[in-house]
Amino acid sequence: MENDTTGRGYPRDSLLTRIKGIIQNNPVSRVAFALILISIVFSFLSKNYFKASNFISVLTRISELGIVTVGITFLMISGEFDLSVGSVYALSGFLFIQLANTGMFSPFALLITLIAAALMGIVNGLITVHGRIPSFITTLGMMMVIRGSLLGITSGSSAYYEGDNIIPIILSKALKYNVRPSHFWFFGIIILFSLILTKTRYGNWIFSTGGNKETARLMGVKVRNVKLINFAISSVLAGFTGCIVANRFQIIAPAFGTGIELDAIAASVIGGTLLMGGSGSIVGGALGASLVALVRNGLVLSGAPPYWYRTFIGIILIVIAVINLRKKVINY
Repeated sequence: MENDTTGRGYPRDSLLTRIKGIIQNNPVSRVAFALILISIVFSFLSKNYFKASNFISVLTRISELGIVTVGITFLMISGEFDLSVGSVYALSGFLFIQLANTGMFSPFALLITLIAAALMGIVNGLITVHGRIPSFITTLGMMMVIRGSLLGITSGSSAYYEGDNIIPIILSKALKYNVRPSHFWFFGIIILFSLILTKTRYGNWIFSTGGNKETARLMGVKVRNVKLINFAISSVLAGFTGCIVANRFQIIAPAFGTGIELDAIAASVIGGTLLMGGSGSIVGGALGASLVALVRNGLVLSGAPPYWYRTFIGIILIVIAVINLRKKVINY
C-alpha cells in the first residue's frame, strides 16, 4: 500500500497531531487551550457560566487585572518584576479621588495621578538598577512603604468620589448591556503594547535585556534605561487600573489591590513569560489574566468555597511554569 507522504518523504501529520504540536510548542496556545478546557468544566458545574451577562461581568475583572498584567509582563520580559503594583493601584485611586474632590478638573487629576505613579516606578527602577538591589527586595519594600503610608494617612478609612463625571464616563461608566469603557481600554492597551514589543526596536531591546543583559550592552542597548522605563510603565498601568476601579465603585479603600500583584505575576507566567526574563508575550499575559479571572468566577458560580481559588491558580501556575521552562531548556 502506498503511504500518504509529504514531498520530503515523511508521513503527513494528521490534523490532531498538528494541533497537539501547536499546543505543546506555543505558550499562548497552551493557555488558550487551558481556558477552553476550564470553561467547559465550569459550564457543567454551573448553568449560569455561559450566560452573556456573566461573561460581560467577568470581562470587567479580566480588564482590570489584565491591564496590570500587561505592565508586569513588559517588566518581567526585561528581567525584573514588581511586587508594589497593588499598593500603587490603591494609592493612585486614593490620590485621584482626593484631587478630584477638591474641584480639580478630573482629567487633570488623572494626569497628575499617572505622573505620580510613574515616579513611584522610576524610584523602584533607580534603586534596583543603580543600587544593584534585586527587584524582589526593592518592590517588596516599596509595597510595604506605600501600603503602610496609605493606611496611616487614611487611618483605614475609605474615600468617596465627589468630583465631576468626565473621567468616570471615560473609564468605567456602564454602557449598554453593562459593557464598560475599561473593556475597550484593555483591548487597546493589549494591541498597543503588543505592537511595541513585537514591531519596534524598543521591543527587541526588552527581549535582549531580559535574555542576556551583558550581551545586550555589547550590542549598544542601554539596559538601565530599558529597565527604568519598564518599571515606570508597570506602575503607570497599575495606577491607571486603580483609577478605573475607583471610578467604577466611586470609592477607594486602603485595602484595594491587595494581592493583585501576585495575580498579575501568576497571569504573566501562565501566559508564557519566564521569571528570569527574555521570553513572553502581551497576548499570553492577557490570556493568563483571563484564566485567573475565569477560575475565580467559575468557582464562585459553582458554589465552591472562595479560599479554593488560590489553590487552583497555584496548581495551574506550577504546571504551566514547569512546561514553559522545560520547553525553553529543550529549545535552547
